[in-house]
Amino acid sequence: MSDNHYGIRPEDYVEPRCVLCGDPYGQTPQVKSIPQQRIIQKMDEYMAKRDYAGAERHLLYWMEEAKLGQDLRGQLMLHNELIGHYRKTDNREKAMQHIDQALALVEDMDFGETLTAGTTYVNAATACNAFGENERSLALFEKARKVYESGSRTDPVLLGGLYNNMALTCSALGHHGEAFPLFEKALSCMDQVPNGRLEKAITLLNMAQTLENRDGMEKSEAQIYAWLDEAAELLKEEEGPDPGYYAFVCEKCAPSFSYYGYFLEAEELMEKARRIYGQAR
Repeated sequence: MSDNHYGIRPEDYVEPRCVLCGDPYGQTPQVKSIPQQRIIQKMDEYMAKRDYAGAERHLLYWMEEAKLGQDLRGQLMLHNELIGHYRKTDNREKAMQHIDQALALVEDMDFGETLTAGTTYVNAATACNAFGENERSLALFEKARKVYESGSRTDPVLLGGLYNNMALTCSALGHHGEAFPLFEKALSCMDQVPNGRLEKAITLLNMAQTLENRDGMEKSEAQIYAWLDEAAELLKEEEGPDPGYYAFVCEKCAPSFSYYGYFLEAEELMEKARRIYGQAR
């Protein structure tokens, strides 16, 4: 019976190629591109099972392959994936290491005004915000915004993610007046995105927390509960192209509902996440 029957591929167990087995001395090395789409698909499988250790092994394996093949584009993609991975697993040191390496590659490859660069800036900025480096985060978001807004074909989902996460950084810095227009832009972008309801729900919960931070609960209670009700409605519909992502969003949003006393909604979201993750095993 073949290994693939069990969903196992060579990258799951084979050691990376030896550095001595490359091109013969004196010849110009040829770039050997890694299969980016297949790598991302495998990552989705790991994340659907919350197998963070497997996801890390997978990405690091392919990073060695990309380096041996001198595939700079592949390396940049993997640095971006590793930034997100280490942000989710709360590993500040490794996240910052891959941020620095990704930004250096963007500069070396002269990608400064491309969507690829913009996405790298967003990923780096989001991680910086998660680890409390908000001044650096805001500077990176500004660079990403310049790239995204100057592009006529920028996907609304990219812009929506930029505005939402940039608003969080502004809020963390106490720039609430700048945060709310960005949140509104994020909601508008997600209205243009198929299945954008999950991102809208996240943004509404972020707006609730930001409003409380600015005005206090007593003054902002009615608006906060209105946003919570809307977010809860958006999260009820489970159908979508990526159950694993839906489960991740449920887990992410549940604590916010619990914080504001929506205990039933919080438990329902956690139960949905547990069921989806259980099915993925």
